[in-house]
Amino acid sequence: MVICGITFLSSDLEYLSRLGVKDSKKLSPNKRKDLAYHLKQKCASCKITIVSVNEIDERINRKITLNRLEELKMADIIEHLRAEEVYIDAADVDEKRFGRSIHMLLNFSPELIVSEHKADEKYPIVSAASIVAKYERDAIIEQLKKEYGDFGSGYTSDSKTIDFLRQWIIEKRSIPFFARKSWETTKKLLEELLYNKKMTEYL
Repeated sequence: MVICGITFLSSDLEYLSRLGVKDSKKLSPNKRKDLAYHLKQKCASCKITIVSVNEIDERINRKITLNRLEELKMADIIEHLRAEEVYIDAADVDEKRFGRSIHMLLNFSPELIVSEHKADEKYPIVSAASIVAKYERDAIIEQLKKEYGDFGSGYTSDSKTIDFLRQWIIEKRSIPFFARKSWETTKKLLEELLYNKKMTEYL
């Protein structure tokens, strides 16, 4: 999981509109790469956090939800950047609660914290952070593909990813080190292929 925080001077915010930033998921990998380069060149500051699959899996032993892990990581980024206004793409079903939880983790008080669902579609500054994060993820994925073969997007909705996991488990009797053990899809594939429990649904 890759999370990014990015800051711009208020006088430079118009640059984001001119650059044409928008929801990163709607951009091609090449477009994300190009935009990410320009954003990192122009921004006032940027912090990228890569959360390893091991840390995501280990949170279960620490009884930390994935939402809480994201809150902790986002708060760390915000604390590092110290922006006066903060815009957050909320991961919780309760967007306001997500913002409050992050605020409580901070050692300073921003003048404004906006926490909303789909903030990357509403606010160019969030779109910018999303683009940089997605580009960094793209780069990691492409490097893994060079070493281990094409496994698709790495998302549960991708049948190519599921097929890759299935074949890996059949051949190696384990899961790739870069796959989440706590992923429900991984658990179900292991049950089906190693423990002979029929999986009726995994997407």
